[in-house]
Amino acid sequence: MDDSRELDRDVALAAEAHQRLLAALDEGAERIGVREPSRLPGWTRGHVLTHLARNADGHRRMLDAAAEGRVADQYEGGLEGRAAEIESGAARPIGELVADVRRSIWALEAAWAASTWEGEGRHSFGGLVPISDLPFRRLRETSLHHVDLDIGYELDDLPADYIRLELRRLEMSWRARQPMGMGPLPRAALEASPTKRLGWLTGRAEIDGLGTAGIF
Repeated sequence: MDDSRELDRDVALAAEAHQRLLAALDEGAERIGVREPSRLPGWTRGHVLTHLARNADGHRRMLDAAAEGRVADQYEGGLEGRAAEIESGAARPIGELVADVRRSIWALEAAWAASTWEGEGRHSFGGLVPISDLPFRRLRETSLHHVDLDIGYELDDLPADYIRLELRRLEMSWRARQPMGMGPLPRAALEASPTKRLGWLTGRAEIDGLGTAGIF
């Protein structure tokens, strides 16, 4: 692949995010109330952890299909299937949830190691996406949902490399959603710190006078 260096970077960053998450879960497992609210409206911590595991499985499903020359949906049953799986697994004991997240991470990273990175997958919220884009999408999921768990990991703890790469993508996405002729982000967003701007663009922080953008 021509962009193999960027792919290597994304895989490494996503694997590091996986290890940060697993370390935090292992360290705080006894104190994590899985039925307590997360920072995502309507979701408990159990919902977030179940989603992280099923998201990893969905990425692996797309990778496995692409290896066979097929295009697979990220989730069986589409968005309805996704919601049902998350709901059905959210109330499990913390040990079972952490084991599920760990198993799904190991299986996904094994699929990365075996992948040729050719082909496409059908992402539930993004349509057809290149298989080579999946590691960055997994980095995003793991990083932001680690914050959403509300177990001591904050936006300010996100690695600078991830923030820089994510802002490039989010700002392009924001501009693409604006009416024809719109310029850059609002001045208040541009003057905010990179972390604050990322929080604003993902609906996880407010900027005075702008509320939240909420792309992700």
